Amino acid sequence: MESEEREGCTLVQVISEKYSPDNFPYCRGPGFGVVIRSSPQGSPVKDRLNLPRILVLDGCGITEAGDEEEVATFCAHVVELDLSHNQLKDWGEISKILFNIPNLDFLNLSMNPLRGSSLDPGAAEAFSGLRRLVLNNTHVTWDIVHTLTREISELEELFLCLNEYESVSTSSVPYPSLRLLHITDNQLQEWAEVRKLGVMYPGLVSLILANNSLSAIQEPEDSLQRLFPNLRSINLHNSGLSHWEDIEKLNFFPRLQEVRLLGIPLLQPYTDQERRCLMVAQLPGVTALNGSVITEVEREDAERFFIRYYLDCPEDELPQRYHNLVARYGRLAPLAEVDLRPLCNAQVEVRFGDQTEPLELRLDQTVADLKKQLRAVIQLPSNKMRVYYIDRQLGYALEPQEMKYGARALHSYSIRDGDEIMVVPKTQ
Repeated sequence: MESEEREGCTLVQVISEKYSPDNFPYCRGPGFGVVIRSSPQGSPVKDRLNLPRILVLDGCGITEAGDEEEVATFCAHVVELDLSHNQLKDWGEISKILFNIPNLDFLNLSMNPLRGSSLDPGAAEAFSGLRRLVLNNTHVTWDIVHTLTREISELEELFLCLNEYESVSTSSVPYPSLRLLHITDNQLQEWAEVRKLGVMYPGLVSLILANNSLSAIQEPEDSLQRLFPNLRSINLHNSGLSHWEDIEKLNFFPRLQEVRLLGIPLLQPYTDQERRCLMVAQLPGVTALNGSVITEVEREDAERFFIRYYLDCPEDELPQRYHNLVARYGRLAPLAEVDLRPLCNAQVEVRFGDQTEPLELRLDQTVADLKKQLRAVIQLPSNKMRVYYIDRQLGYALEPQEMKYGARALHSYSIRDGDEIMVVPKTQ
């Protein structure tokens, strides 16, 4: 049933319908909880309901909890609950649900219209057992975020995407348990706002800041080392970073191993190869870039590329990383440019008996085309001649190679200037 047809449903009503024996036959097995109860008169609950431990009720039009006793009966075993894309507007109703699901570990409230709704600290106690909480596109205030995190002492993952945050409100109490913060698609522009996250969440291992407009990393080296002491992964896709100094500052995070940096203004002028090599060379402690592991061979190639890339740069404009790498590899000479494209033309000598004539060949033509060209030189019909190619660089160490196949391209013989074409009349 479409959510438009189910406005005003309670959680109990949705569970009773979705998991009734008629719609969800009785079964036992891993991941299923079985509720067996006698139905009171008029209850929508039948003899038994079969609920999985991971309960997905997204887009069901839920606005309130319903009978709390029935929530407790149905959901005692549930550990993950997805209530995204519903119509929950009241934190009090959400608290009623959570108070009656004692084993809940994960809760997704994304896309519920919670803007402007207040959360009483007493009601926030219902969230205390969670480890993962998703509040994407709910427009919850930072005050509510802080009220929740104060109650959730072991919260490890928090998702705050698409909430239109332009700034971060600080809390006087840090939350050291948080390991992952997903705060993409907001409107954070100043580093001063991002550093507040480091102060509040000192245990962060992964910080996902993609699709914010962060313009620069304005923080001295010693401060960065203290600010994110445990950070191992950062995602800055589609940020506003435009200077190599910002990339260099990522090296100051003492445990950083993985970086994602695509779609930033700094990298727009470079080719894909240049972007990858320059980034790898600038981040010696990082082991994965944009989802791809950096091998030792790739790192050395990138560092050598980096030195050569800056060979013609004025001394006063050279980055510090250049000097570090020159100390390791020395001042490398530019790589020789090798053109591997096939030649278009070649000047050869055509020999026919005692006669020798110079001839310019177009190497994109075929052997059949060559024979037509030779008719005017040696006055012999194409079907009356046999043509041989002689590589003059090898002299006569190899036998002349007969050019038998009319459709074969001349460049496939690797003909070069100075080589020889020998023509012999065909005998009957």
